[in-house]
Amino acid sequence: MHRVSVCRTPDYSSGVMERAVESHFQTLGLDSLLKPGMRVTIKANLLMKRAPDEATTTHPALVRAVVRSLKKRGVSAITIADSPGGPYTVQALDGIYAASGMEQVAREEGVSLNRDTGYQEVPNPRGKLVRNFQLIHPVTQADLVINAAKLKTHCMTGLSGGVKNLFGCVPGLMKPEFHYRFPEKERFCEMLVDLCECVRPAVTFVDAVVAMEGNGPSGGNPREVGLTFAGRNPYAVDVALCRAIGEPPASIPILRCAIQRGLCPAGAEELALVGDAADFSAVEGFAKPTPHKLDFSTNMPAPLRPVLLPLVRRVLTPKPVIQNNRCIGCGKCAESCPAHTIELRERKAVINYSGCIKCYCCHEMCPVRAISVRRLGLFTHKKDRR
Repeated sequence: MHRVSVCRTPDYSSGVMERAVESHFQTLGLDSLLKPGMRVTIKANLLMKRAPDEATTTHPALVRAVVRSLKKRGVSAITIADSPGGPYTVQALDGIYAASGMEQVAREEGVSLNRDTGYQEVPNPRGKLVRNFQLIHPVTQADLVINAAKLKTHCMTGLSGGVKNLFGCVPGLMKPEFHYRFPEKERFCEMLVDLCECVRPAVTFVDAVVAMEGNGPSGGNPREVGLTFAGRNPYAVDVALCRAIGEPPASIPILRCAIQRGLCPAGAEELALVGDAADFSAVEGFAKPTPHKLDFSTNMPAPLRPVLLPLVRRVLTPKPVIQNNRCIGCGKCAESCPAHTIELRERKAVINYSGCIKCYCCHEMCPVRAISVRRLGLFTHKKDRR
């Protein structure tokens, strides 16, 4: 039975976070994975240039606590890394490290921030759709990879947790290529499971002290949960996260794929939940992302689906919408669009919907939240708007 450690972590103070992480280490027996002299990479969620209190990135307090637990066990060659959205350049990385608080953690704890923007091809014999991946050097060159994720909703995958966080092991603008290659949600999530099987992190920690609800992974709202999670099986950790947000694991396409492959159980009741918060309950009214809760095509009468389903997908599927009053013309959306359907006109972004594949990369990467995800106005409720 897969063990997932759950600890009450009411805030990000150093004492509280360090006690929680130490509890995770001891409960899961992580000492057996470590030895002095090994190279460890902590793969954080550093999606974009955001401050820790915006709940978009892994909080530096969690990363600092993991670093201190590693150093206590004789591990000193530690690198904090991610390949965020957009170009994979040293300049872009440095800006995100500074904004997210990782620069301060690295400086004060004497560990490294990855500035190597190289990558290499790694075979993936366990892959179902993808038999090799290009992965960033701090992942391929590590003796052990620690996955340090953030609990967030996600407009395309429903949940951003341990498995989705590993998408940042793919370098820079190769990520939009996968969106274009696998535009259907189910196949895209199969690819993410393949990626997880390729990276195979030794342990996954999840910062759910303050999560993101609503239109995540960057456009939602902070929501206090007061927990941290850890486990050796990232899929099992995500199953536990589903319980925290009150979502059936089978409704999350990543987990649906993992369950079908036998990589994790179908529900949290089949996990061995341990730790001081093993009996945690779901957060009441945790807001789901718009597309996730509005995909009602499967409720149509079967005889009418062949006729109505194409119409529903074309007209009613939620789409990204530019809010011109917020758009600053930075071009991040166009840069991240795998279908190249966005251009700047008079310093404002414009979407050509005829080629839009509804991957929501533009929504995810907009630094000023100028792109919302909306459906046909007739059916749009005020609570769906940002």
